[in-house]
Amino acid sequence: MLYRENGQFKTSYAADSQIFAIRQDRIAIGLLLAFAVIGVPLLADEYLLRAILIPFLILSLAAIGLNILVGYCGQISLGTGAFMAVGAYAAYNFFARIDGMPLIAALLLGGVCATVVGVFFGVPSLRIKGLYLAVATLAAQFFTDWAFLRIKWFTLDSASGSVSVSNLAVFGMPIDSPLQKYLFCLAFVIVFALIAKNLVRGHIGRAWMAMRDMDVAAAVIGIRPVAAKLSAFAVSSFIVGVAGALWGFVYLGSWEPAAFSIDRSFQLLFMVIIGGLGSIMGAFFGAAFMVVLPIALAQALPVLGGWLGLHVDTALVSHVEYMVFGALIVFFLIVEPHGLAKLWSTGKEKLRLWPFPH
Repeated sequence: MLYRENGQFKTSYAADSQIFAIRQDRIAIGLLLAFAVIGVPLLADEYLLRAILIPFLILSLAAIGLNILVGYCGQISLGTGAFMAVGAYAAYNFFARIDGMPLIAALLLGGVCATVVGVFFGVPSLRIKGLYLAVATLAAQFFTDWAFLRIKWFTLDSASGSVSVSNLAVFGMPIDSPLQKYLFCLAFVIVFALIAKNLVRGHIGRAWMAMRDMDVAAAVIGIRPVAAKLSAFAVSSFIVGVAGALWGFVYLGSWEPAAFSIDRSFQLLFMVIIGGLGSIMGAFFGAAFMVVLPIALAQALPVLGGWLGLHVDTALVSHVEYMVFGALIVFFLIVEPHGLAKLWSTGKEKLRLWPFPH
């Protein structure tokens, strides 16, 4: 009975087209943001911030970028880790080579460099699609892995191939503690999630979805495939590049090319599939699932093994994790292709109609 829209009348186009059309949704999102900004700093400890919340926020941002390309535009990509790597290493070079480079500017410039690389590898999407496009984006992954490992200029001639950053600050305020890093990442996620949500609701997003549903029909009604596909690659790569820069600067602090390997690309793709294709909210669901599940399995399996009298080591936990992820991906592709976001949407629709069966 609480989730009803009785008496909520729309008297303008702006009111009818707002992001959260129901008052209860606006209140819930406001409370959620207030808790994220005020409640989490008061309640969360250092482990929760470092191990769960910070990677959750950064991976959510990367999943939003990938979802724009895969979920909204229908262009398959297996090279998301490559664009994250480009963003991280480009931001590192801007930050290390230019004295006085602001941290935010370096992160955004890393996203711009990832945009250029993403558009370059997105050009084949104008002629190929499906599995062939996936292979083309996979080439980006292998190329960046080789480039950042072999070309020493990207790592400032580091002998080990690893790079590190320190003394991060924004407007004179240091970004050192886990809480400061959490709030910094949270600000980025809120801004980019809002931008992405408005993009997919506008004419640009409608062009992307038209290309996803049927590209020939979209071209017939006047949508330019070149602009639609390359803009999707550009926006997606920019967001993913910024996420990669945050992953390197804020979460890792010191990294090497293996931090953005093909495993990272598959992990992000799994997030989008489990969370929900074509849904901004689904990116958060998928990231939360992928971050929390390994930790839950690592803690639950040894306890379960002790009850059964079995020895559970780290390797077994890792293998079970892959098995669970694979089974869940198959389950969602068969039972609910739109992922957790669709289940969430269905639940809200049922609440709006309850107790009526229709």
